[in-house]
Amino acid sequence: MKYRKKPVVIEAFRIGYEIAPQWFVDSDDCIPTWDTWLDIANSTIQPGKAIINTLEGHMTAAKGDYVIQGIKGEIYPCKSDIFLATYEAADE
Repeated sequence: MKYRKKPVVIEAFRIGYEIAPQWFVDSDDCIPTWDTWLDIANSTIQPGKAIINTLEGHMTAAKGDYVIQGIKGEIYPCKSDIFLATYEAADE
């Protein structure tokens, strides 16, 4: 039997390339390392990596990885190539 993933809208950002959203900053499950690099254009320090406490244990999101907030509020990392093969931009 074959299955297709249901279309769902998630929130995500890319570590080291996008400003961390408030749900990431406020999460007790995410431990960012803010000292990795400075985003001069936005005058903010961006996380270079993060340790994320998931149901499968602690996982690391490195620069270039996406951090996803799922439909139940769960937060987990995803490698860039997997993310781009699985998700596309959604209309707001």
